[in-house]
Amino acid sequence: MKVPDFSLRHAKTNEIVSLSDFKGRKIMITFWVSWCPDCLQDLPQKNQFYQSLSTEELAFITINVTGREGNSRAGIDLMKLASFNFPVLLDEGTKIYDAFGCTSVPTTILLNEYHEIVNTFDDKASFLDILTGLSKLM
Repeated sequence: MKVPDFSLRHAKTNEIVSLSDFKGRKIMITFWVSWCPDCLQDLPQKNQFYQSLSTEELAFITINVTGREGNSRAGIDLMKLASFNFPVLLDEGTKIYDAFGCTSVPTTILLNEYHEIVNTFDDKASFLDILTGLSKLM
């Protein structure tokens, strides 16, 4: 299934980032919130993975679902506190989260170069499961 294009604000730069900015590239997207224990285990692993990643190989995006946060700054505050380096986009509300059919956090979605969903991993998936799915995509 090809996903619809979206545009979200980048948490650090305030620039608008669109899915179409990554035309022709494979993408890993992770939806998360600051209060979620599974997210707090997943995000440091994703940060380490992001730091080792060649950005030419794969676009790596995380999306903070602000509509599921206690306040709209909670995700930004966690990002600063934990010194995460990966890009964070802000889903102001749950519009994109809902459009992707997410029902839990963290949810990681792998898209091929045509921006079709290849794999979806919910909160029960291990990081190893995600890496295995990613190796099949690459």
